[in-house]
Amino acid sequence: MRPILIALPCLLAACATVHESYAPDGQKAYTLNCSGMARGWDKCFSKAGELCGAHGYSVIDRNGESGAVFGGTSNGWGGGSTMERSMVVECKNP
Repeated sequence: MRPILIALPCLLAACATVHESYAPDGQKAYTLNCSGMARGWDKCFSKAGELCGAHGYSVIDRNGESGAVFGGTSNGWGGGSTMERSMVVECKNP
């Protein structure tokens, strides 16, 4: 049971999260978040492809921003970097 509890967050961290939203023209769109060190733009593009299928999609907005995370070591130094990534896509009509 314990290995499952450890593995679950790792699996979830590797996927893009999706929230239904609306494009400026009022059409249904999806906001995809693929932030973090374990995710990349490829996760967002892959999820957009899954959502929209063979008809494809248009990227309406795309944002990426670097950041740093500090702390967590006994001497007060340490940390790493993180990347905030999100994009909004609209599925193309057939």
